[in-house]
Amino acid sequence: MRAAASAVLAALLLSGCSNFSLNPLDWFKGSEGPKPAPLTPLTSSQPVRVLWTSSIGSADRFIFSPARVGDAVFVAGRDGSVARLDAADGTTRWRVSLDARLSSGVGSDGTVAVVATDEGEVLALDASDGAVRWRAQVSSAVLSAPAVGDGLAIVRSIDSRVFGFEISSGKRRWVYQRAASSLLVRSPASMALVPGLALAGFPGGKLVAIALANGAARWEGTVALPHGATELERVADVVGHLAVLGSEVCAAAFQGRVTCFDMRSGNTLWSRDLSSVTGVSLDARHAYVSDDKGAVHALDRRTGRSLWKQDALAYRQLSLPYPTGTAVAVGDLEGYVHFLAQDSGAFVARFATDGGAVRAAPIELPNGFLVQTSNGGLFALSL
Repeated sequence: MRAAASAVLAALLLSGCSNFSLNPLDWFKGSEGPKPAPLTPLTSSQPVRVLWTSSIGSADRFIFSPARVGDAVFVAGRDGSVARLDAADGTTRWRVSLDARLSSGVGSDGTVAVVATDEGEVLALDASDGAVRWRAQVSSAVLSAPAVGDGLAIVRSIDSRVFGFEISSGKRRWVYQRAASSLLVRSPASMALVPGLALAGFPGGKLVAIALANGAARWEGTVALPHGATELERVADVVGHLAVLGSEVCAAAFQGRVTCFDMRSGNTLWSRDLSSVTGVSLDARHAYVSDDKGAVHALDRRTGRSLWKQDALAYRQLSLPYPTGTAVAVGDLEGYVHFLAQDSGAFVARFATDGGAVRAAPIELPNGFLVQTSNGGLFALSL
């Protein structure tokens, strides 16, 4: 068991000097890793409505997150395909093929759509027609979707640097830098923009609020503290989705904790031991987390107290849980989207997409939500 656990952990990590696969969920594959739980038929199921479907290029070993701004949805794939779709019906407004192999995207404020490559190139497209406005270079590969707002495109590279570029010109305004780690969890670490601040998580279990005006740190909070006897055991990177609601921001660390902070001061509101690579989502009452063993947790948003746990999807490489109506939707490695009751975690529905893993966090649509699979399938769904 110890050898298998070590193999799992090592496969989830990216060494700064290596050329390992960047698939953040390869750790479940092979004879040494845990086997995904088989799915059991649902005795009763609510109908799942397909609002529309579309497609974009395959994600390959990376994770591409759609971005919605108003009535537009921007999507991208590894082969350089970028498209703007209508959020209501999936109609393609434009589609371009860039001369670049993309590794992350999309970030948008409605005026530009920003994508990036694993060679550190950043490309900003005009949101109205897909024409390339500008290109810029950062110091290393970009795995996380850029964040765009307040006149800036914020880009995170894997060497723990955050760059602020002017969206009008591509001119670099500032760089925030932390010491790079020799081992990194191979999962995108998203950023969140709030008025005046960019929130970003880092190796070592830290969450930092960065001033958009000059790139200076406003406050730093501890999501989790590294612990253990070996370098592998001490990895505690803040990865996945950062959840912002009201004056709260919540983050998760691999081999660490889920922690919520007061965004104004950085003070800790509550913390709970849970390891995740996909982060946290919030609704009015709950915080939702998919842990790295495939269990979905609902926590009390005020205290972090456990409300329920659904562990029938063990090791199925779950996406970020997405609260929708009275259910929580979560994707898995075989392209299924599972719907759990928000009050109990019981299964209420299941939908099969195109068989590609649902790794990116679902995004909100006017009447439902959108998932993008690793095969490039786009499925707008509603329960």
